[in-house]
Amino acid sequence: MLSIQSSVAYGHVGNSAAVFPLQRLGVEVWPVYTVHFSNHTGYGAWRGPMLAAEDVREVITGVEERDAMPEIDAVLSGYQGGTQIGDVILDAVARVKAANPSAIYACDPVMGNIKSGCFVHPDIPILLREKVVPKADLITPNQFELGFLTETEPNDLESTLASVERAREMGPSTVLVTSVLRDDRPEGTIEMLAVHGDGAWIVQTPHLPIKANGSGDVTAALFTAHLLQTGDASLALGRTASSMFDLIETTLNSGRRELQVVQSQEAFAHPRMQFEVTQVR
Repeated sequence: MLSIQSSVAYGHVGNSAAVFPLQRLGVEVWPVYTVHFSNHTGYGAWRGPMLAAEDVREVITGVEERDAMPEIDAVLSGYQGGTQIGDVILDAVARVKAANPSAIYACDPVMGNIKSGCFVHPDIPILLREKVVPKADLITPNQFELGFLTETEPNDLESTLASVERAREMGPSTVLVTSVLRDDRPEGTIEMLAVHGDGAWIVQTPHLPIKANGSGDVTAALFTAHLLQTGDASLALGRTASSMFDLIETTLNSGRRELQVVQSQEAFAHPRMQFEVTQVR
């Protein structure tokens, strides 16, 4: 897997969140960094460079020169700091698919969330909606991002499924909605919804009282890996949700702000709990 994302020295977001869980699942992952910061921007202060788009392109070209593109089964991307990086990612996807037509592009369309609203540059949502998502095979938006992409307001299961279908009409065949907060859900729960082919599945877990930066990055990585390994979206959904609950619970119990990725390594391969997946279509 070629993972084109941010990197931090301290903590776990972007590639610093995604790479180790993938490796723990036995996935060979080649990280390409778009930024290399001291820590994630949620702290309000950070140091380190944002890589120029051409530098990112050079790294990818170097991988291509090793005749490695045919080995790549998926390209994974997350937060895109600017439109030029987006163009580099799409170029990488095209090169990978030319070398391996069965490879997929998994895009986490990071834009914001219900509490914070949209926190990326105003050009990014347009880039994602008009150029990136149409080229993706799999997208992993949260509920807010799904609504933003499709210009809808999903707030229950029916409207969320309708929004997912609008997203699939844009290009991707598979959609994972990473956090569904519908009005009619049981109190104290959160859900994930996966739609693939003619089927749709939902899984419900307890909603833990913690804001965990990087959790979406781990979710996208795990679901992509499980979908590639099994070809079964419902199985990938259940495994991903079970691992994520284990990771978030361990992080909450630690009392620390950063995801406890290393301490939770068993959660990725053998989560302590298995949550039931329900087919809703």
